[in-house]
Order: sequence, then structure tokens, then C-alpha cells
Amino acid sequence: MPRWSPKRRAVLEALAAEITHLYPHGRIAIAVDGLEGVGRGDFARDLVEALRRDDRAAFSADLADFGRSRAEILERGGDGDPAWYREHLDIGLLRRALIEPFRLGGSTGFQLAAFDPERDAPRESAWTTAPADAYLVVHGDFANAPELRDLWSWSLWLEAPVETVYERLAERTGLRRDPDAEEHRRRRWAQEHYRREADPTVRAVALIDLADPEHPRRIFADSC
Repeated sequence: MPRWSPKRRAVLEALAAEITHLYPHGRIAIAVDGLEGVGRGDFARDLVEALRRDDRAAFSADLADFGRSRAEILERGGDGDPAWYREHLDIGLLRRALIEPFRLGGSTGFQLAAFDPERDAPRESAWTTAPADAYLVVHGDFANAPELRDLWSWSLWLEAPVETVYERLAERTGLRRDPDAEEHRRRRWAQEHYRREADPTVRAVALIDLADPEHPRRIFADSC
């Protein structure tokens, strides 16, 4: 198992224990939601490692790897903020390549990535199989949007101060740290719209304070 801090290990193992207690059998899809930059990918991959204890099968996937090309987004909705929010993800591709074959079980193969956002082009198909009991942890933007929330058996939301999130995003991408910078306009609009439309912190089963990644803390309703 990776070298986690004791607190991060405790939180991840507690989440894995909760999930496996609720869903001990079958093909279980889980969403890791939160603002871009909060640390969704790392947390999702660590949760997969925690789920793999006791020889359980678990896999991770990124919603960005099931996106549309820039040309297709423009063709479908134009260049405005609403079009990007609605059209950046190819939900049909996500269902067809990953979710539906994963749920079918048996020897049916599924794709953990079908689109390369860096190349803005489809990936060569690579099929994965799994045993009858397996967990799929999917992280990405707007995971609890109305058109996606029925895909997950369980989901969590990662929380951190907005300034912290944009600092992490800047470290990873080289973008500006200022949340109000013009280059973040589309991202900011989409995040605000998503919160109004989907209320993701209410939809999520678990809320995790990730202000300090090494010392995550579960937030319960009576402590908010």
C-alpha cells in the first residue's frame, strides 16, 4: 500500500470499509466529485488502493477521458460557457465504453479511457476485464450532474477553500492562482452553475475536507 500519512490512511480505510460493507458484492461504481484542482485524481486513486485490500478488485477512471473534441463541442453548442458545461463530456461514450460493460459483469471488457484530452482525439481501444465483484472509482468535473448521478452507487465530495483549490490547480497546470482571473471565467461559471443546479454536496454520501491533503477530515451534517 502507498505511504500515506496516518490520518489520510485512516480516512481512506474508513471510506473503503463503509463502501464494502454497503456493497460487498457485484459491480459497484463510485464517484469522486469536487472542484477541479482540489485533488480528486489522487484521492480517487488512493481510494482504489484502499479498496484493493483483501484481494478485492478496484479500478479508477477519469471523466476527462470520455470527453468530446473541441470541434464537436463547438458544433453542438457554440463557444459559450453553457455549451462547454453541457457538451464537454460525451455521456453516451462514457456509458457505452465504461459504465454499461462494467455493470454487465462476466467476461465483458470495458474501457477505462476512450478519449485523450491532451491530443483532443480518441484513444486506441484498450479493454479491461474484472471479476464478478469489483469497484470502479470515477473522478472528474460535475460527477453528480443530473444526467450522471444515476450512474453511481455511492459518491463523495472533496472540499477545500477556493483559494487553496486554485493554488493547487496553478501548480499542476501553470494557470494563474487568482480565481477571478479571466482564464478561469469558464471554469468559474460552470462550477457556480453546477452547484446551483445539482447541489452536489447534498447529493454526495460523504463530504471530505481536503484543505490539508495529508490530514483529510470527514464532514458530517451535524458538524456543518
